[in-house]
Amino acid sequence: MKSNIKKQKVLKSLSFGEGFRVRSVGGSLRVGLSTASPRAYAPPARLWAFRCNPCRSVVVVMMFWFTIQTHAQVISLDSVLQLIDKQNPMLQEYDSKVKALNTYSEGAKSWMAPMVGVGTFMTPYPGQTIMEDRDKGSIMVSLEQNIPNPARLNANKKYLTSRASVEAEGRSYQYNELRAEAKILYYQWMVAEEKLKVLYENDRIVELMLKLARLRYPYNQGSLGNIYKVEGRLSEVQNMILMTQGDIDEKQYRLKTLMNLPPTTTIMVDTTTRVHGVSSQVVYDTAALSTQRSDVRQIDKTIQVMQLNQQLQRYQAKPDFKIRFDHMQPIGDMPTQFTAMAMVSIPIAPWSSKMYKSEVKGMQYDIEAMKKGREALLIETRGMLAGMAVKIDRMQQQLVNYNTKIIPALRKNYETLMLSYEENREQLPIVIDGWEALNMAQLEYLNKMDEYYTMIANYERELEK
Repeated sequence: MKSNIKKQKVLKSLSFGEGFRVRSVGGSLRVGLSTASPRAYAPPARLWAFRCNPCRSVVVVMMFWFTIQTHAQVISLDSVLQLIDKQNPMLQEYDSKVKALNTYSEGAKSWMAPMVGVGTFMTPYPGQTIMEDRDKGSIMVSLEQNIPNPARLNANKKYLTSRASVEAEGRSYQYNELRAEAKILYYQWMVAEEKLKVLYENDRIVELMLKLARLRYPYNQGSLGNIYKVEGRLSEVQNMILMTQGDIDEKQYRLKTLMNLPPTTTIMVDTTTRVHGVSSQVVYDTAALSTQRSDVRQIDKTIQVMQLNQQLQRYQAKPDFKIRFDHMQPIGDMPTQFTAMAMVSIPIAPWSSKMYKSEVKGMQYDIEAMKKGREALLIETRGMLAGMAVKIDRMQQQLVNYNTKIIPALRKNYETLMLSYEENREQLPIVIDGWEALNMAQLEYLNKMDEYYTMIANYERELEK
């Protein structure tokens, strides 16, 4: 009689939440869930025995996180890339360089400024004896103008204009690097959001196991060590949630830096974005790659610039011209005189032709070296793309296995163990092991998904897609 009264007092001292039930089976008390599946949500029950006060900072951070996510602006990957192309300062630097080179080329056909001089002509030194008025000399005004060779001016114009195309291809190369970096950050953010969903689900599951363990301990259906073990697992899950949220914040700030957005702007990725795989059966042609890759096009433009500069140096063999006019106004009684001269340079002289001939020959060696470097780059890229495509295909097969075989099997294992635990046919450590196996498989799947997306982004970087 007294033992029954004690049991009733113990039951009254415990406040069970909705969904829990206590029943007597074979003279012993049995505590479990009123539902058959652990996925059903049970509101928290306030237990005075072994009451756990969760870390308030974790709760505050999670509430703050949900508030930010609610008011964040969802931005698509295409919008991110457009903003980078438009607002990134590194790309704007290339735009200014292209404008500068185009401006420099506008004065390529300019002539040298004319020379004007004033002085004396055949004027005697002071103190000399002047025999006649004509010995007094004259005041001379001189005008001189250099006339460059027109063919050389045209070659200089083409050379200066072509330099802007090299910087334009350099901008394309830099944008491709920034685009690949933005894709990687965007995809990693997407995976982190999926990881948060898994962690929140794990947090709910571990809390459920902790509630069951606390309810069963007073009736000798569990050990105190199991309760502490579950509490440790719960803290680990909460730490992983904080770490994942920190990773998401880092990705957000780095993306905003690439887009040159204010730090106070809150953005959110579109988690419905579909990432398309690649085919390992594609045959890569170096001719097609040479038109796709901006670094190869930049080498081509550099070779063209050097060829135009080489042509400009060859035109150094063409002569330049000069005209000169002198006017003499006599000081004494002499007629007014003038001198008109036309001059031409002789650049083919042996002592002057060595300079531009050596320049032409040296540039030809540089051009041949760049052609070999271009060829090596294309061959390396072709092999790299083939290898990356095969690796991506194997990774995709692994993800399919995780999604269709590994995770479903481990989930069924966990649900079976949890159901047996609810029916007092299994111990809590076995349930924890089943949950840990499922949790590790889910997180490994997401880590491989992150690696898969990164491989696709790097593959598209090589193809400049």
